[in-house]
Amino acid sequence: MTLEADAIVGRRRLRRRLYFWRGITLLLAIGLVVAVGLYVGGDMSNKNAPHIARVTVSGMILSDTAQRKMLKDIASSDAVKAVIVAIDSPGGTTVGGEELYDGLRSLAGKKPVVATMGTLATSAGYMTAIATDRIFAERTSITGSIGVLFQYGNVGALMQNIGVEVKTIKSAPLKAEPSPFTYPEQPGAAAMIQRLVDDTYAWFVDIVAERRSLARPDALKLADGSIYSGRQALDLKLVDEIGGEDAAIAWLASAKGVDKDLKVIDWAPERPYAGFGIADRAMAAAGRLIGIDLSAWNSEGRLDGLVSVWHP
Repeated sequence: MTLEADAIVGRRRLRRRLYFWRGITLLLAIGLVVAVGLYVGGDMSNKNAPHIARVTVSGMILSDTAQRKMLKDIASSDAVKAVIVAIDSPGGTTVGGEELYDGLRSLAGKKPVVATMGTLATSAGYMTAIATDRIFAERTSITGSIGVLFQYGNVGALMQNIGVEVKTIKSAPLKAEPSPFTYPEQPGAAAMIQRLVDDTYAWFVDIVAERRSLARPDALKLADGSIYSGRQALDLKLVDEIGGEDAAIAWLASAKGVDKDLKVIDWAPERPYAGFGIADRAMAAAGRLIGIDLSAWNSEGRLDGLVSVWHP
């Protein structure tokens, strides 16, 4: 009887502990949901009040539908009084840079837009910067690398050495060239790619000359692929001022009449996490709370074709 009574008491104690930890888990879950709700809701409510929008451009710059939509939303928002584009990117695809450039130029037609350079703002990252009204760089920021490249490998010689042959039937000699399997290289393939690179490079130099008020020969000298520190870039007229976000806000206040005391609020492209609407926003917000960008799992671009990048 004593053993049975002890067993009953033990089971009751175990049950109470189980209920206790279940309650703690439930409270934590409720707290997380409330925190996520406040976080998401807070973002939305803050964006309805007058503020300066911060758009971060980091990592590889790729073609991005969500980003293009975000820039249009910023342009149409009466609450956004100015935009700071914070750049820390080695560049990316030339098309991605062109789309971002065009989107920022359109935005700059409606609101003051400035760029701040972090560690890197090269190639398509610099292309992004020149789309704004004024460029701020740190003394040790790395910028420049104005140019375009197309890289491809060739394993044809290796395949011949090991006795592997790839047969191709195509409509014309330059179709799908340069191919990694063609050895020796198809005559005219390299010249075709060079023409492609030269055409895009000419456009890049043109917009640098236009946006930085440089004579085209001067812009061409700077567009030899060289990289520059922020201080060097200032001397070369590739940037306007040494400084970071505080300097950018001060300039917006003095030159554009933007209230320097306005809150700076981050804007980011809206990306579905798993296709479930509100749940997407909650999951994305939860990820941001713990420092994880879940939108990275839904990237739509590839680093392919013509690229404007420093060290891809």
